[in-house]
Amino acid sequence: MANVTLAAGSGFAPPGSGARRIPPIQCLLTFEALARLRSVTQTAEELCVTPSAVSHRVRQLEQILGTRLFGRSDFSLTTEGSAYLSHVREGLGALQRFPGEVTAPGRRRLKLAVTPTFARVILIPRLRQFTETYPEIDIALQVSIPLLDVVAEDADLMVRFGPGHYADVEHIELARDVVTPLASPAFIREHGPFEQPQDLEGMPLLRSPLEPWRTWFGATGLDWPEPHEGSQFNDIGLMCDAASAGMGIALVRHKLGAPWLDNGTLVRLFDVDTASPHAHYLCWRTGTMDRWECAAFAEWLKRAMAC
Repeated sequence: MANVTLAAGSGFAPPGSGARRIPPIQCLLTFEALARLRSVTQTAEELCVTPSAVSHRVRQLEQILGTRLFGRSDFSLTTEGSAYLSHVREGLGALQRFPGEVTAPGRRRLKLAVTPTFARVILIPRLRQFTETYPEIDIALQVSIPLLDVVAEDADLMVRFGPGHYADVEHIELARDVVTPLASPAFIREHGPFEQPQDLEGMPLLRSPLEPWRTWFGATGLDWPEPHEGSQFNDIGLMCDAASAGMGIALVRHKLGAPWLDNGTLVRLFDVDTASPHAHYLCWRTGTMDRWECAAFAEWLKRAMAC
């Protein structure tokens, strides 16, 4: 196959007499899948072809376009590849729509994977600011599980909560916070008073891998091990609901516990706070920020979190 060079400003290279060549659909499907999965084996399995067919189709597409789409062995996209991916996805999406289906021209779709309580307490109350500033961007919000990093494979941006050591993605820190024990007023009346940290001995402590008790124990001088018994939750919002129902005492970050504190269903036991060992991070795969809608959302979220 002859090498083809892109003319400046053209979408496809003209193989002759000014005609633009449209790449084969199987090449476009393979490129989109490989960019999303970042694995030749998984791409081959999804498309029911051999791994060598995946490699051949990508080389064929790069030859037609006259540019490299993938930059490294981990299948991160080049700048040109990231830009072309958005066009390919837009085109494939148009082919998937049925005749007569109305779509607004020029719109962009941004897929977010967000931890549940962060979404409800932090993001949703602020999200209208973003949609009013960028009305041409449609947000698709999906739930991810903190620490377990259970997210949708095709999410453009992900909010993770954890220690921040993410080798598989680029990321920035969004917010840190302090934690303190909270309980319902009824629980405090029944089991109190709570005047010093030692008064927690024998109390039902609600557990979560998101907020280990040993952090607060150490800050208050308690040489206690991490609790290994009692109810456990992988979502802070659910743990707050359980504490407000009188099930026990929850260790909660101020920002995420604000709705329960504001409406009085949870109250502080002590005036002792300590920094959480975890933080919220905005994460993305290499090349994602070349898409203007992703960069716009990341910049907006950083500003919103700073307020």
